[in-house]
Amino acid sequence: MEALAFKDDMASGASVAGANSMQLIAFSIGEQTYGVEITTVREIRAWNGATPLPNTREFVRGVINLRGTIVPIFDLRARFGEGQTSPTKNHVVVVMSVGEKWVGILVDAVSDILTVAKTDIHNVPEGNSIDTELLNGIVTHENRMVGLIDLHAVVSGAKMDS
Repeated sequence: MEALAFKDDMASGASVAGANSMQLIAFSIGEQTYGVEITTVREIRAWNGATPLPNTREFVRGVINLRGTIVPIFDLRARFGEGQTSPTKNHVVVVMSVGEKWVGILVDAVSDILTVAKTDIHNVPEGNSIDTELLNGIVTHENRMVGLIDLHAVVSGAKMDS
C-alpha cells in the first residue's frame, strides 16, 4: 500500500473545521477507537517494519526512514500496556507531527475522519489507569466513545531509565 499523504494546507495546521468544531482521524486498537486532530497527521502508511533501536521501551518499535527523515515508531497497543502488536499487512502507521518532530504510531486500522463539536469533548475521568494518562479527552460520536490521544504523553518516556 502506498502512503496516503495529506495536502500541505492541512499539514501546515490550517483549520479544516469551524471555530467550534474540529476534525479527527479515528483509528482503532482492538475494540477501542481513538483519535488525533487531523492537522497533526502527515501521512498514513502500511506497516512495513521498523529498524529496532537498543535501550528503548517495549512500545518503541524502532525507526523508519521517511524520505530522508528518521521517524520513531510507537506501538500504541504496547503504550497502553496491552502487549506488543503482532503486525500484519493490515496494520498501519499514522505519521504525525509532535512539536518540531515527526513520530509514527502503529495502530490496527484507520476508520474515519470525524467532525466533532469542541463542546462535545469531555474530560478524562480521574484514575490510575495508563489509558487516562495518555488521553486529552473523550468525545462521543454516533454512539461510540473516542479517546483523544495526547501525543506528547504517548512519546514521552521512550528511552529506558538508566
